[in-house]
Amino acid sequence: MKLPRGQLVRSRVVSNPGTSMATMLDRELTGYALLEPQEALLLDADERGVLTFEDGVPVLAYHTGTDRGGVEALADLAVPGPYSVDVFELSAADVDDLHDTPDLTVPPGMPAERVAGDPELAARTRERARSLGLDAPAGAAADASGASQEQEDPVATFLENGEKIDAIREQAREEAEQRAREWGLAGELADGAD
Repeated sequence: MKLPRGQLVRSRVVSNPGTSMATMLDRELTGYALLEPQEALLLDADERGVLTFEDGVPVLAYHTGTDRGGVEALADLAVPGPYSVDVFELSAADVDDLHDTPDLTVPPGMPAERVAGDPELAARTRERARSLGLDAPAGAAADASGASQEQEDPVATFLENGEKIDAIREQAREEAEQRAREWGLAGELADGAD
């Protein structure tokens, strides 16, 4: 997904990305948010999520690490926080060009439900989408009508991904061993086999 640079309007570390989604909705912002979850920050990985917005309503989702878009990208982003979130404002013309990618489209309330775990924000987002005439993608009638689709628990989703957990453990182990060597405690560490 090729993004125009846009005007940076907000850059924060938040415990839940719903904070940034609510701000975009309240400010009726048109542009995109780059979301970088804690695990990417810890592992120095290039795994970011992109959510585009039109008048504060989410339209597209994409995940750089998995190269998946749409609803699948939301599943990749549904991990425990904190998140580093950068919000960029774009012109309507730039957003129109981005939004001409149907396979990346998400139902308006789904990012708030799946990534932020905030049903109230999801309902507010759906209401704004209806008032603006922003139609949900085909097959998302349940979301557009306000009926909640089965919500995935972000923590449960994260815990089911053994590969990510193993990578975090390995990174922590390497950092602990490096610090122990720096502090002269290398001989004091217990071997994992003990």
